[in-house]
Amino acid sequence: MASDILFQPFALKALNLPNRIVMAPMTRSFSPGGVATKEVAAYYRRRAENGVGLIITEGTGVNRPASLNDPNIPRFHGEAELAAWKHVADEVHAGGGLIAPQLWHVGAVRSRGEWSPPGAYDSPSGLSSPGKKFGEPMSEEDVADAIRAFADAAAAAKATGFDAIELHGAHGYLIDQFFWDRVNLREDAYGSAELPGRARFAADILRAVRKAVGPDYPVIIRISQWKQQDFTVKLADTPKALEAWLGALVDAGADVLHCSQRRFWEPEFEGSDLNFAGWAKKLTGVPAITVGSVGLSGEFIASYGGEKSEPASLDRLEAMMERGEFELVAVGRALLQDPEWAVKVRDGRHGELQAFDRSAMATLY
Repeated sequence: MASDILFQPFALKALNLPNRIVMAPMTRSFSPGGVATKEVAAYYRRRAENGVGLIITEGTGVNRPASLNDPNIPRFHGEAELAAWKHVADEVHAGGGLIAPQLWHVGAVRSRGEWSPPGAYDSPSGLSSPGKKFGEPMSEEDVADAIRAFADAAAAAKATGFDAIELHGAHGYLIDQFFWDRVNLREDAYGSAELPGRARFAADILRAVRKAVGPDYPVIIRISQWKQQDFTVKLADTPKALEAWLGALVDAGADVLHCSQRRFWEPEFEGSDLNFAGWAKKLTGVPAITVGSVGLSGEFIASYGGEKSEPASLDRLEAMMERGEFELVAVGRALLQDPEWAVKVRDGRHGELQAFDRSAMATLY
């Protein structure tokens, strides 16, 4: 049987979760023209019906011309798009679940295939990775408009019936590009030699979002040290640096820190067993979500390359939770593969847990 810790309720402001399991955001590209379909709604509802405490949707684009790099990724602005998302939220609620959209801007990330976005790419300094020119730096007006776009999307999420929102501030996308000193070379108020200074863009988004949704609406931000452009990057290489960075985000209005690692069990700093989420909670006191190869033997980037990931024990994860290192656990590929993953874990049906195969990416089951 699973440890009770995974299936204890959790409350945050107006959000009352039945358990500690979160569906991690995973890009699926099954929304033609940027509009989520009925199949997308059914995909999320299946997870809600099978015991997931909180669903965080795939990344969905805010209202900037190049916020997305794929025409089949959903947008979170426009009449048709928001009507489709209302249907998704209604379906998840009908299935007994709770749901938050992940609000996203990809920044200076090249578009897929031959498609081009209907406007200029956004980035702090016109770089897609260190030393690699890609477009032009955002003007002060562009920065202000991007901040408004995130706030408008958060307000739309609340009005549409979503239970919380998440900002995507990780993995080398726009918000994270502002954090990264090697691609944020700005000399204005959004650039700095110090990480808390480079966090101003994210902090201003958080303040604008908080103003848009009010004090009682839960706001999550996803962060990472690693980047898709460079897995070895460490924005904060000491606990002191991490505290200064995350403290700026919490002070600006973040309620929950969603701490992305490629492998959740890896310690963040030498001399301590705490992982990224463990340190985030220790240093800020706010709830943290851990994520990274939960419930599977293999790391996710290797699995997308064809390496099979087998079901793995949750004993280490549960022990970390029992020690109070973090409150919530985000599950990605295991839930993508099997919508019944949470209920199988809850009921001790470990022999029915499935291995992850990348062929699951080609379907919306």
